[in-house]
Amino acid sequence: MDAKEFIHQTVTEHPVVLFMKGTAQFPQCGFSGKAIQVLKNAGIKQLVTINVLEDAEVRQAVKDYSNWPTIPQLYINGEFIGGVDIMAEMAESGELQKLIPEGNKAA
Repeated sequence: MDAKEFIHQTVTEHPVVLFMKGTAQFPQCGFSGKAIQVLKNAGIKQLVTINVLEDAEVRQAVKDYSNWPTIPQLYINGEFIGGVDIMAEMAESGELQKLIPEGNKAA
């Protein structure tokens, strides 16, 4: 499976996916760390994270796939949402919380 197929399969099989640098437990850049915090604060219970630092091919392919130049990148229900600034703005307005699949919201 090539990198683009992997990305497509991942974002379509999981309700919430974050392509980031590092892991949720150990983000390796400030933007990825902020993205995790925004998602936790928005009430996301389950999140699949992909560490793009582990695979240069995936790191480049996700940028091509979304036509977005930066990491982190958030996908909800297979749809590209945006980077950390967009996530933060959407969380502030309550828009992000509305996109979270019902079974994936923290109580």
